[in-house]
Amino acid sequence: MSTEKPTAMRVYLARVRTALGDLPEAEIEEVLEDVRPHLAEIEAELGASAQVEALVERLGTPESYAAELRVAGGYPPAPKDAEVATQVPEKAPAGLLAPRIALWGMALVAVGLALMAFSAAVHIDPDALFGLLLLAPVFVASLWALLRRGIQPVLELPEVIGLRNALRKWREGSGERAAGYLRSLKPAWWVICAVVLVLFGLLLMVRHTTAAALLPFLVVAAAAVVWAGPRALEDRRLMWLVVPVSAFVVGGIVGGFGAAVSRISPNNGAYYSDATSYAASRTDNYGNQQLRFGDEELRNVYAFDASGKPLENVYLYDDQGRPLAITRYGCEQDTGTTMRRDADNRFPRPKIVEGVQDSRGNVNGYNSTRAYCREESGVPFVAAIPKPPTSTPPQSGPETSSTPAPPTQPAPPTR
Repeated sequence: MSTEKPTAMRVYLARVRTALGDLPEAEIEEVLEDVRPHLAEIEAELGASAQVEALVERLGTPESYAAELRVAGGYPPAPKDAEVATQVPEKAPAGLLAPRIALWGMALVAVGLALMAFSAAVHIDPDALFGLLLLAPVFVASLWALLRRGIQPVLELPEVIGLRNALRKWREGSGERAAGYLRSLKPAWWVICAVVLVLFGLLLMVRHTTAAALLPFLVVAAAAVVWAGPRALEDRRLMWLVVPVSAFVVGGIVGGFGAAVSRISPNNGAYYSDATSYAASRTDNYGNQQLRFGDEELRNVYAFDASGKPLENVYLYDDQGRPLAITRYGCEQDTGTTMRRDADNRFPRPKIVEGVQDSRGNVNGYNSTRAYCREESGVPFVAAIPKPPTSTPPQSGPETSSTPAPPTQPAPPTR
């Protein structure tokens, strides 16, 4: 008789087998053969002295892991007694604060990323992504709580259990076909996310040269989601990466679709919306109205007198006395980028020229790495002022009078 102590992987697999006990033996063996290499890999990472608790921290309880395997394989849910076993934790959690910080922090980051990506895609402007700086502390706190307590306390939260039960009932009811369709799309979704992230970064860089610094981060996120996506079912901690990235991609896709519809819509011209200021069909990222000509946003207006001389400090109003006030931009010399200054109706404005330069000051060269920005005054074009038509002088001739001549007196008779 062997006295060898069973390893953590064997104990974990034994409990998974028990949780799948209502399935045919051949299908149980097939499922276990699929997951055994991954469990062995995790056990090797944890070391020879790994305990079952360490596997539970990585994957959740064997019963909950078995329930996820059922969903992934399209098997029926566990019987009621097994279902109860998956919902009752082995021991009472030490506290719910850290797991809830991990869960709701990740949810808040995902929602915030979706909204920022939507705004950036609609306006094709990377400034909408500055909110990432606000979400970074939330994500760090969520990740810290996850790594400190592990994934199992999160899976045992009442809201998580309720969500899993709701999804199970939905799959058993009207959502069976939809759930199967979504499972079939899962392998391709991670590739779609990577492609969208890279294309999104390239589009922003084409429209705004300052977005070049954002592209490497999007490329790294694309590679990370392709790697972590297929592994998230086995290591639930990777959900803290794939869920926010997926939310960002969904927001970008929806925003890009909205931008495309807005550009091809025939009713996207300017209109007046209130009695105090000029309004366009859309506002910019700072909440100020846009001045538009057709479907193009105008950031500058040049005025000339009749002789073709450009006019300075011209204030524009509409026919109701409302100022045509739009956002004024300028250069931030420290960063070499464009920044908002204020909003007014004074024109013309300096032309903003952006680019990159190298350490010697060469602009837009091969080795250029630093962003630069400068403001150019004056008119960047020559205006052709139409001449008024010359009037033709009237032709000279005898004047005629419309007043009838007085009657002439008859001549006296002659003798």
